[in-house]
Amino acid sequence: MSDADEKPVGIVLVSHSAAVAASVADMATALAGGGATAPVAAAGGTEDGGLGTSAERISAAAASVDRGAGVAVLMDLGSAVLTVKALLAEGDELPENTRLVDAPFVEGAVAAVVTASAGADLAAVEAAAEEAYGYRKE
Repeated sequence: MSDADEKPVGIVLVSHSAAVAASVADMATALAGGGATAPVAAAGGTEDGGLGTSAERISAAAASVDRGAGVAVLMDLGSAVLTVKALLAEGDELPENTRLVDAPFVEGAVAAVVTASAGADLAAVEAAAEEAYGYRKE
């Protein structure tokens, strides 16, 4: 962070697989470089270890990364999006200023974590993750 008193944006990565969510979180954090890294939490799979999404895991992950500057939530597949939208609609299940971020899961996660770790606000973190749709691989 550029200022020790600044609060970082938290990042939650929601996948249908606990292993995928944890691996993407590890990779994004490692690619953020040295120094202070934004808080990142993986919320993957179901409580019984299966594939799927868990509202409880997502809520707990968001609470664990909330430092007061907002929380960006990135998801892998459609039903994860529906679960996050349902939590947002409840109004009290996620920290205040939590945003569903429409971004590619891996590239968006890296962009979000790097940007948040640099001290950017929630709008900039969201924009950086969304810009990942434009990354060309040719």
